[in-house]
Amino acid sequence: MGYIENNLVPGEIVLYKTRLHWIVAAGSLLAGVLLGSIGVVFGVGGYEAGAKGGSYPGMIIVGLLLLVCAVVLVGTGLIRKKSTEVAVSNKRVLIKTGFIARKSIEVLLAKVESIGVEESALGRMLGYGSVTVGGTGGTFETFSKIAQPNEFRRQVQQQIRSGDDH
Repeated sequence: MGYIENNLVPGEIVLYKTRLHWIVAAGSLLAGVLLGSIGVVFGVGGYEAGAKGGSYPGMIIVGLLLLVCAVVLVGTGLIRKKSTEVAVSNKRVLIKTGFIARKSIEVLLAKVESIGVEESALGRMLGYGSVTVGGTGGTFETFSKIAQPNEFRRQVQQQIRSGDDH
């Protein structure tokens, strides 16, 4: 169970949930693969040179350091992606970001004045964009690189309409 499921009020159910798009981790993954590849080359090169009678422990150490950096980069990207939760319940719009330092925004559906979506050309092709939730009183919160932002907006609008019907 995530943060959102653990913070529901009695009678509240999650109707739609999404996370950040995979693109937020793409840069970290790409850099991690590049650094890891260079680390493997250094490590294997140092080991092979050592097996042929040369002494290259520095190459092995540099290779191991690059591999550690690669693991940290990949881990950082994955944690960033996994540490954001975005949901629509039958009562609220809930958004939580952060792993160690946490920020959560919860807007009652009755208080949502507007919800906007902004997508770049690449975002439209890959299915991500920025979502801006406007509440009564002029408060606006923008969240970038949300997966399927138009579906998220549709779910919020659908819940607002179903709440108006009651």
